[in-house]
Amino acid sequence: MNTTIRIDNRILNIDLSKPIDISIPIKGSVTNVNVWYLEPPKITPVNSEKWVGSVKEGGDVNFNTINFNPHAHGTHTECVGHVTEKVYSINKCLKQYIFTAEVITVAPEQKEGDYVISDIQLKYLLKSRKPQAIIIRTMPNTKDKKSKQYSHTNWPYLTQEAAIFIRNRGIKHLLVDLPSIDKEKDGGALLAHKAFWDVGGSIRKEATITELIYVSNKIKDGKYVLNLQVAPFENDASPSKPILYKIED
Repeated sequence: MNTTIRIDNRILNIDLSKPIDISIPIKGSVTNVNVWYLEPPKITPVNSEKWVGSVKEGGDVNFNTINFNPHAHGTHTECVGHVTEKVYSINKCLKQYIFTAEVITVAPEQKEGDYVISDIQLKYLLKSRKPQAIIIRTMPNTKDKKSKQYSHTNWPYLTQEAAIFIRNRGIKHLLVDLPSIDKEKDGGALLAHKAFWDVGGSIRKEATITELIYVSNKIKDGKYVLNLQVAPFENDASPSKPILYKIED
């Protein structure tokens, strides 16, 4: 289903019948991706004295309660309310959902015992391009990212300078296959988050960060159209389902 769309004054052709899902779903299992030292999510049927919400167990419908944390248990999109005293909701900050996007692959470089993504790397990979969204795939890229237990692993992260570069390039939507764009244990500094949203300056309320995506090795670096959809929670973050569409020649 070929469709012509206009984004940022550009006419682009995409095939709506070929979506590329880069989200990690939430499932009630110990194999669910997990971070921030929490228990796995739980999806369980409501069970009272007279009724159970499971057809398999004799109920008339399946009626599950889900316990999870959006930051810890799957692909999620967050707004500046993640790091501010003032309450901001992703459901209100994200008002548009279709963007030009660039997929890039980065091998984090070693620095002072950590692995980081630097502004120099991003400048080299993006060159002069100015997409509305950037999708960062880190190397090595294996399927275990979809079930990895990240707590206490000191994952790679973006330097403050890298976040400033992305902000100054005018990119409003940052998507990464990491649990956080900041270091796991940084004493609460959150330098990359705050730099990206320009906390302390002119806060970018419309800008978002999406973490814990998975970009298959089958997906080539390059230009795409991104459809970024979030569940309508009034919260700083929400589970999300970013979908890419290849731009047709």
